[in-house]
Amino acid sequence: MSPEFNYQLAFARNLGWVSEAEQAILRSKRIAIAGLGGVGGSHLLTLARLGVGAFNIADFDVFDLPNFNRQAGASMRHLGRPKVEVLHELSRDINPELELRTFAKGVNRDNLDAFLDGVDLYVDSLDFFAVQTRRMVFAACASRQIPAITAAPLGMSAAFLAFLPGRMSFEEYFRMEGHSESEQLLRFLVGLSPAMLQLPYLVERRRVNLDGHEGPSTAMACELCAGVAGVNALKILLNRGDVVAAPKGLQFDAYRNRLRTTWRPGGNENPIQRLMLAIARRSLSPASAAPVPRPLQKPVERILDLARWAPSGDNEQPWRFEIVADDHVVVHAHDTRDWCIYDLDGHASQIAVGALLETIGIAASTDGLQASCARRPDSPEDKPQIDVRLTPASDASPHRLLPFVRARVTQRRPFTTQPLGDAQKKALEAAIGPGYRVLWMEGAARRRQMATLLFRSAHIRLTTREAWEVHRRNIEWGAQFSEDRLPDQAIGVDALTRKIMQWALQRWERVRFLNRYFAGTWLPRLQMDLLPGYRCAAHFLIVADQPLAGIDDYMAGGRAVQRFWLAATSLALQLQPEMTPLIFARYASEQRRFTETPSCLVAAQRIGNELAALTGNSRLGSEGVFLGRIGIGPAPTARSTRLPLQRLLHPVQPSNSSE
Repeated sequence: MSPEFNYQLAFARNLGWVSEAEQAILRSKRIAIAGLGGVGGSHLLTLARLGVGAFNIADFDVFDLPNFNRQAGASMRHLGRPKVEVLHELSRDINPELELRTFAKGVNRDNLDAFLDGVDLYVDSLDFFAVQTRRMVFAACASRQIPAITAAPLGMSAAFLAFLPGRMSFEEYFRMEGHSESEQLLRFLVGLSPAMLQLPYLVERRRVNLDGHEGPSTAMACELCAGVAGVNALKILLNRGDVVAAPKGLQFDAYRNRLRTTWRPGGNENPIQRLMLAIARRSLSPASAAPVPRPLQKPVERILDLARWAPSGDNEQPWRFEIVADDHVVVHAHDTRDWCIYDLDGHASQIAVGALLETIGIAASTDGLQASCARRPDSPEDKPQIDVRLTPASDASPHRLLPFVRARVTQRRPFTTQPLGDAQKKALEAAIGPGYRVLWMEGAARRRQMATLLFRSAHIRLTTREAWEVHRRNIEWGAQFSEDRLPDQAIGVDALTRKIMQWALQRWERVRFLNRYFAGTWLPRLQMDLLPGYRCAAHFLIVADQPLAGIDDYMAGGRAVQRFWLAATSLALQLQPEMTPLIFARYASEQRRFTETPSCLVAAQRIGNELAALTGNSRLGSEGVFLGRIGIGPAPTARSTRLPLQRLLHPVQPSNSSE
């Protein structure tokens, strides 16, 4: 015993919530904890601070870097050390008088009797995927009349179950006998969390792979579990308070601010559970768990892997990468002017390529590098080639916008109408850099004018065959995410409108029929243009100080756009491009025929005149770079992702420039 330690003084602050007599009882109790990774270490330290006097702890593993996000004891000084050894030290630092029995080979049939010897309570902390060992330990607890509890960290929640002597057992609840390991894991998950409160905010389902024994975790859930398990341990050991025991369970989800108590008579044989199991088999099948890319080793690969998240119209990604050397990449770009009505003279693609080049420069800073870009003058304008050279940066610190490259996203649904503050606008204006300025369209009246203009402009978009050809090609139906198109769940309309659009866009005759007899454009225009156009903080137009003369000017404009967008993301602002009025205005100002529908040509001229009046700029065709709306709002739940880097790599060809 440490001469400086005093049990009564160390745990005196527990008194009041427990009596002195109860604290003495806790000191006399022994708890078994199997598994010290995940939530196990937190359980041990929490219960040690409660004043429990003895523990049997078991784990065969050592601490490694992937443990750092959640496991008590995971730190640089403990790398490679056995978890049992580290947690033994940490718990003894709390209470040097602890009586600890350690099982450095984990729990198995050979040491199970010793592990449960003299135990008053078993707290399950085994790895989620250790299903056979878990069944063995719970069965042994049931036969020995030892109460056993489990608190599972799911998402940002704690799901709690208790199996008490004389009540429903673990096996009676989960019904695992005779099933495959993958089915047992599924039954364990669904049985742990009948409410499934955590599922709505799982942003990457591919990270859940039961067959591959992979799943995400958070430290918050582990700490919540330690609290819930600690409270129930207190109630069981002191024989006071109501313990929710199987077939009842509870789940508290801190992310969703919800507490749910469930009751499943028959456990997983309950009809509700059987239905949930059927749903889970489909949603968590191996096919739904896409492989997670392995970390890239070379800096040039890491840079390109991040840079590919640059924005492009309808997620076209008009670029491929040729890695010539570790410090040299050739970007093979292309435009879509030959088939896309919105890519007038390839300018939309050129702006996207500029955004890519800016992102490459930002991404390079993660490895202390800088990127210089030069377009090859002999490459065609519709298929430009850009040499990107990577060199050490004088300032090796990461770019301030680096964390927001992947977070930057398009939100097509309404925002709040809270105006931007002066500091926000100044930060956005500073981000675009010299040579450009931002024209703001703010206030209810101007937002209403802009929303009306967008509503009329959308009529052109939805009634021309040339635009229909683009839309039917660039939307992926029934998708929350899409690697190379726009997922339908991200376009900003409700489920009914999506179904109508999917049906109509299959054939031009259907579009014409709906437009002629059922006002087919009204519903999508209302949801995609009018309401979002009004529900925002402001609309904005980025204009160049000098007329944009060619591809290099448009690529430079794209770089400014990306800086603006990333700065908006850093300010927790949502953004949506509104480029079609700008494009139609240019068609009209240059008297270029973009459709065989005469009424749309007249409408484009009107849109151009109104936009010029609204922005106070009559040279939109030559100076306008980017039009959009901005404001405060939730992040979208659906979005375009990107093609994996491997699919963006251009076949290696002889370079036109010398190394």
